[in-house]
Amino acid sequence: MRDSSLNRMRAECSSYCVGLAMNVSQLKQFCRALPQATETLYKEPYNFLVYSVSGRKFAYFKTSQPERWRFSTRVTPERFIELTDVAGVKPARYRGRFGWITIVNVSSFPADYLQELVRSSYERALAPSSKAKRHASVAV
Repeated sequence: MRDSSLNRMRAECSSYCVGLAMNVSQLKQFCRALPQATETLYKEPYNFLVYSVSGRKFAYFKTSQPERWRFSTRVTPERFIELTDVAGVKPARYRGRFGWITIVNVSSFPADYLQELVRSSYERALAPSSKAKRHASVAV
């Protein structure tokens, strides 16, 4: 199965990551602490707590029931295929086709792995898009 890499990572991590799963408030604090990251709360009808950098989203929480505190972040196409086969992870609603996943319960993931996913999404959001690169090279 494709979740073997996550299981392997959990097994490797279990010897030194005991009790190091992140809860929602720790993950929010981690997202806030990234350089230049902004936190925006979108109330009714959207109900999202969004983290972005340079105007581009890299993570968000759903803030209303029944999906309260489900966490979504963007991943590479390879990780998308791998992670959506893991129990408790699914393509993000409306954004799945763009490589976003939703983690139903953040405390079920090891902290290191979750931080790695968020950092990767943050770096992708921070990097100029390929469209912007194309326009910059044409303008020169």
